[in-house]
Amino acid sequence: MLQTTHDGRTWLLTGPTSGYALHLTEHGELRHLHWGPRIELADAETLAARPLPDPWPFESALDGHEEYPVEGGPRFVRPALSVRTAERRGTEWTFERYETGGGELRLRFCDSGLGITLHYRMRGDVVERRVTLDNQGPGTVELLRADSATWTLPHREGWRLSQLHGRWAAESRLVRTGLTYGEKVLGSRRGHTGHQHLPWVALDTSATEEHGEVYGCALGWSGSWRIAVAQLPDARVQITGGAGYDDSGLLRLRAGESYTTPVFAGLWSGGGHGGASRTWHAYQRTYVVPDADRDRPVLYNSWEATGFDISEERQRALARRAAAAGVELFVVDDGWFGARTSDRAGLGDWRPHPDRFPGGLKPLADHVHGLGMEFGIWVEPEMVNPDSDLYRAHPDWVQHQPGRKRTEFRNQLVLNLAREDVQEYLWEQLHALLSSAPIDYVKWDFNRCFTDAGWPGEPYPQRLWADHVRALYALLDRLRAAHPRVAFESCSGGGGRIDLGILSRTDQVWTSDNTDPLDRLAVQHGFSHIHPARVMAAWVTDSPNSMLNGRASSLRFRFVSAMAGVLGVGGDLTRWTEEELAEARDWIALYKEIRPVVQRGDLYRLRPPRGGLSAVQYVRGGETVVLAWLQAQHHGEPPPALRLRGLDPAASYACRDTGEVHRGAVLLHHGMRTGLRGDFDAAVIRLRRI
Repeated sequence: MLQTTHDGRTWLLTGPTSGYALHLTEHGELRHLHWGPRIELADAETLAARPLPDPWPFESALDGHEEYPVEGGPRFVRPALSVRTAERRGTEWTFERYETGGGELRLRFCDSGLGITLHYRMRGDVVERRVTLDNQGPGTVELLRADSATWTLPHREGWRLSQLHGRWAAESRLVRTGLTYGEKVLGSRRGHTGHQHLPWVALDTSATEEHGEVYGCALGWSGSWRIAVAQLPDARVQITGGAGYDDSGLLRLRAGESYTTPVFAGLWSGGGHGGASRTWHAYQRTYVVPDADRDRPVLYNSWEATGFDISEERQRALARRAAAAGVELFVVDDGWFGARTSDRAGLGDWRPHPDRFPGGLKPLADHVHGLGMEFGIWVEPEMVNPDSDLYRAHPDWVQHQPGRKRTEFRNQLVLNLAREDVQEYLWEQLHALLSSAPIDYVKWDFNRCFTDAGWPGEPYPQRLWADHVRALYALLDRLRAAHPRVAFESCSGGGGRIDLGILSRTDQVWTSDNTDPLDRLAVQHGFSHIHPARVMAAWVTDSPNSMLNGRASSLRFRFVSAMAGVLGVGGDLTRWTEEELAEARDWIALYKEIRPVVQRGDLYRLRPPRGGLSAVQYVRGGETVVLAWLQAQHHGEPPPALRLRGLDPAASYACRDTGEVHRGAVLLHHGMRTGLRGDFDAAVIRLRRI
C-alpha cells in the first residue's frame, strides 16, 4: 500500500508487517523518516515535523538523514550518485514531481538536463529500490557511480553485521561481527557476483533466530558490485550499494540515453533472522524466480561419472540407470560439443561433437524422453577457448588489453558480450541448438573472472563491465521467450553467480562445486539466510568424495543432506551396487513426497551445523518435514531433542513414518527425539496435522 499526504511531500509504503516513509523538506531535501514496523500516515507526518539535531562542528546536518545522498554540497558521507560532465562534477538537483502507478512511487529530480528518478515499490514486506538516470541535455554525462539505493537504519546501539563470505567450494559461509565506526565494504571486482561474497547483508542489535529486529538488504546484479555499510560519526548507520566496484566509471550517457540501476531490495523483520529469511524466500518465490510455483525435478548429471570421456552409448547406459532410480531429468554436462575432449578446446563451438554424437543430440534426447525423463545440457556461452573455430574466426571478440600479457584461466578467455555481433552470434548458436533437439534444461556456466577487460577501439571501454551483464540478461530473456519450456540453471564454478538479478531469469542455481554432504551443510545454512530451497541445487555424489577431501559418508547422510534443496544425483551410477541403487530409489521416492514442503514451505533453522546435531524444518499448511544430521556422537552425550517451530500448539501431529501422535505444544517446548546415533547419521521426519 502507498499513501501520500495532502501536500504531496510525505510518502508511506506499507507491507503486511512493516512500513517505509520518506519526506521532502521545504528546502527540497529528501529525508528518510522510517523503516521498521507498520506505522500510520499520521505517524510519518509527526516524524517529518521533527527538526533535525544541530550538527557538530565539521559535520553536516544532512549526513545520515538523506534518503539518497548525491555528490556535492554540504555532504561528507559516501555518495550514491557521482556524475561528471565537460563542465562540472557532482549534482545539485531540484525536485520536479512525484508519480504513482502500478504500486510504484517515482520521485523525479533534475540537474542541468540530467533527470534522476528514484523508484520505490513494496512487495510483501520487501522494499524494492532503483534509480533511472535520463540525459535530456545536449552533452555527455559520465556516470562515475550510480548506486541503486542508500538505506538508513534507526539510531540504535551495538549494531551487528551478518554477511556471507567464502571461496570456491566453500561459498556462503555465515559470519556475524560487531559493527564499528567507519565503513565495511563488500563486493566483487571480478565481472560476476563472485564466490567471495553474496550481495546481501543483515544488521541487528540483539536478534536471535526467531526474535528481534533484523534489517536486510540484497542486490539484484550479476556483475561487479559493491555494498558499503557505514557507521557514521554520530553512530547512525547507512548501507549504500549498486553495480560496479569502484568509482572509475560505469557508463557514459549521450544525449537522449538513459540508464536504470539494478534493484537493491531491503526488508525489516521483527521475527529474528529466521523471520527475515522466510520473508526473503516468500518474496523470491512470489516475485523473482520464474515459475516458482512449479517444483523442480530430481536430476542426474553425468559429469562425475564421465568427465570429458563422453559417448552417446555411455550416456544412454547412465540414463537407463538414472531412470530406474526414479530420476526425472537427465543432464549431459561438459564435453558434448565441438572438439571438446579436455578443457583446452571447443568452448564457443556449440555444435554436437561429430564423433560422439553423429546424429546430433536428438537421438539421445529422444532416448531419455522414452525413459520418462526430461533432457538437459551444459553450456558456457560467455567463454571461448583459443583452440576453437570461433576464436580462430574472431580473435577480436574477446576481452583484451592491446600490448599487455593475456591471462587464460582454465585455458579460456572471456567473450566481450557487450559487442552486438557477439550477442547476435550467441543468440543464433543457442537458439539453433535448442531448436535442434527436445532440450528441457540448460546449465549455464561461467568459469572464470574478468582479468583483461579491455575493448580495443571503444572510446569508453569501462562500459564493458555493465553492458556485459545487461547483454547476458537480454540474451537469457530472449531465449526464454523463444523456448518457454526450457529451464535454466545458473552456475559459475559452483556458487560464483548467485543474486536476485540472475534468479529473475533462471529456475535454480548450482550452490557449490563442493558436494561433500558435511561441507554442504554449512554452505546451505548460509545460503538459506537469503535464498529459498526452491532454487538451491544439491547433489548426491560418490563416497569417498574424491574431488575434494576424500571423506567417506553413508548414502543416507548424502541423500538427506541434498534433500534440503533441489535434489540431484551426480555419482557414477554404473559403479553403484544393486543395494545402493535400491536405496537410492527409496530416497528419491521419499523426496518426491516431501518436495512440495521443502521447495515451497517456510524454513526454520532448528540447529546450525556446528558439529553434533543440526536440523532444519519446513512447514507448508498442515505438513511438516524435519531433516536432521548427526555429524558425530560422543560417549555419554545423546543428541538433544529438537524443539520444532511454526506449529499450532493446540493441534496434534501424526508422524507419517511411526504413526506416533504428538501434541504441538510438546513439540514446540520440549521437542522430539530423532533416534540418531554414531557418526554421519541422518533422518527425515514427516508430520501431518490431524
